[in-house]
Amino acid sequence: MNNVINFLKTRRSTTAKTMISGHINESDLNDILACGIRVPDHGALNPWLLTVIKDNARSRIGEEILVPEFIQNYPQATQEEIDFEKIRNDIFLKSWQFIGDDSQIKLNNSFMPYTILDGFLTEPVIVTRDDESKVHCLTNVCTHRGNIIALGPGKSKKLTCCYHGRAFDLKGNFKSMPEFEETKNFPSKNDNLHRFPLEKWGSFLFAGLNPLFEIKNVLNVINERVGFLPLDQFTYEPNLSKDYLVNCHWALYCDNYLEGFHIPFVHEGLNKVLDYSNYKTVLYDHCNLQIGFSDESNEIFTFPKDHIDYGKNIAAYYYWVFPNMMFNFYPWGLSINIVKPLSVNKTKVSFLTYIFDDSKLHKGAGNDIDKVEREDEFIVENVNKGCLLYTSDAADEEDSVDLGGRRI
Repeated sequence: MNNVINFLKTRRSTTAKTMISGHINESDLNDILACGIRVPDHGALNPWLLTVIKDNARSRIGEEILVPEFIQNYPQATQEEIDFEKIRNDIFLKSWQFIGDDSQIKLNNSFMPYTILDGFLTEPVIVTRDDESKVHCLTNVCTHRGNIIALGPGKSKKLTCCYHGRAFDLKGNFKSMPEFEETKNFPSKNDNLHRFPLEKWGSFLFAGLNPLFEIKNVLNVINERVGFLPLDQFTYEPNLSKDYLVNCHWALYCDNYLEGFHIPFVHEGLNKVLDYSNYKTVLYDHCNLQIGFSDESNEIFTFPKDHIDYGKNIAAYYYWVFPNMMFNFYPWGLSINIVKPLSVNKTKVSFLTYIFDDSKLHKGAGNDIDKVEREDEFIVENVNKGCLLYTSDAADEEDSVDLGGRRI
């Protein structure tokens, strides 16, 4: 009985973001329900009504309850705005996201803050390297009063909130809190900083919010072709990195990236480098690859003999990772493009440049990335305008794609 009393004294609620998906077997579920019906009803004298939501019914909750509630709270919301909110919850909050590289946490007992998809998800995290050289991704929100803990990178054995002095180690474990010495049933596990799934690939870091797939499987696919490159030696070049603000739906931007049919029409310079007749697309789970072939007169990869593409003249590998990440490998290095939704018709695209061999920079398919991006922007912004024509006679109901009121 003492164990039961202690449990009840220390029981606490938890936030939705700390919950993880998983399966509960029928036996455990019945035990949970049996405990639930024993909860006091405070004299209401009414039978308990317990609802179990399983499998596809969970999606129906969003369709039949959450979405109508959103519409009720925001009666002026358009169908596109409703779908945009659903995408945030159904796709991005269950995704993996690129959160930079480990250049600022090379030393033990160091940390750096990062905001995941600022302006859309706006999830503040801290990436730490503890005294055992293990890297962690923690929430950057103090478990006391919700203050942001780390405002910039630093080196320390602990993280201390500047609001009331609550401290954590670099693994996220609660360590101390001034004037809480006599607080009962304190601390509990809910006083620790939430730890997000983290995957390291070379020097690159990925955080999972509540991911529906293992990004390691995707990275293994990419490594089949780029694993011969020393990714941990790629160096970030801020002067060649840039943010672009594009007036289009984020999915339309990705759609443009995912098809190479427009290259001869939109990218005259790139088309002169690539052999469009041999352009190839390969599909995988949660990612795809477009291979840009060229000839020996242009800058191409030098492959080891055991490479899957040994003997081929390849100028670029273009990888897209669901839902919004692009990894463009060139002989000189890597251009990472992160597509960040801001609103229904506005998207920020961050181009992050990592150089391996600067002697090959500004050559071949990766020569003028800014020019190619400007050309893509011109097209997708025009297509975005065209998609706003809801009553277009050219829209074929069978062959078009619905983007929340639009058809493309």
